[in-house]
Amino acid sequence: MKKLNIALLSGGVSSEREVSLNSGDQVFEALDKKKYDVTRYDPKTDLQRLVKDAAGIDAAVIILHGLYGEDGTIQGLLDLLDIPYQGSGVLGSSLAMNKLASKQMYERAGIPSPLYLVAGRDEGINGDLWIERLGLPLVIKPVEGGSSIGISIVKTREELALATRTALEHDSTILIEQYIDGIELTGGVVGNQELEAFPIIEIVPNPKHAYFDYTAKYTAGATREICPARIDDELTRKAQSYAKMAHKALFCRGYSRTDMILKGDNFYVLETNTIPGMTATSLLPQAAAVGGTSFTRLMDQLIELSLEERRPGRMEEG
Repeated sequence: MKKLNIALLSGGVSSEREVSLNSGDQVFEALDKKKYDVTRYDPKTDLQRLVKDAAGIDAAVIILHGLYGEDGTIQGLLDLLDIPYQGSGVLGSSLAMNKLASKQMYERAGIPSPLYLVAGRDEGINGDLWIERLGLPLVIKPVEGGSSIGISIVKTREELALATRTALEHDSTILIEQYIDGIELTGGVVGNQELEAFPIIEIVPNPKHAYFDYTAKYTAGATREICPARIDDELTRKAQSYAKMAHKALFCRGYSRTDMILKGDNFYVLETNTIPGMTATSLLPQAAAVGGTSFTRLMDQLIELSLEERRPGRMEEG
């Protein structure tokens, strides 16, 4: 059987560059070299080489996080180059990256999420209104971005100014969101037309971390990740159902991972990740492994799904 030529994209120019490079290293190791000839590309330096090599590339594996990698930008370039790739296309990627757009799509699909307000850079801090509408604590976050960068939990009115400045460093528009105190869960799904839900993971940050922030995500030992989550079968099925609903509501393809909070018997969906962390110990590969799918087999499956969903090629000249 002829090997497939795979372009592995990692690095990029977002604030999550180092996470992307680390994930790219581990994905490279996991890809079966008996099946694939793998060439690595860093969009920060290698876009011209990628364009030049496009005709000989069978599929791309995008391991990029944040802007210009997870927001539909690189996906659009690959569509123009007629290179299939794992995961969501331009529409799903851009919707999921924008937390406000995601919220609006969740609402249309009947998916519960925390109450929220929106503010722009020029609107100033309307703390009294925010607290009156949503109470305290509040979660302040940039509309775009990932890995919990720029997010703060505000417990007093005095903390609002710093939290708002921090969020605005990463985007010109911010979300002010109701804080839900509950169990942090995440649910991965894989598939195109038919979706398979992986076991649900429970996330227990170290008490030193108020939530699953950037440090808690990427510091060894900072977080307990329990899979399957310590919830009953009925709640597990409900969480998996919301993960599938979110995937469909945002027009995702291939795979995704949706984060949510469980308070009592009620779920609140926070966001959907279209390119979740992909080291062997990242949440999605962990859940896949518990469900019986190895990291290497997961990568095979994602590549197979990308080829299955390949878009019709461009019209030939002449």
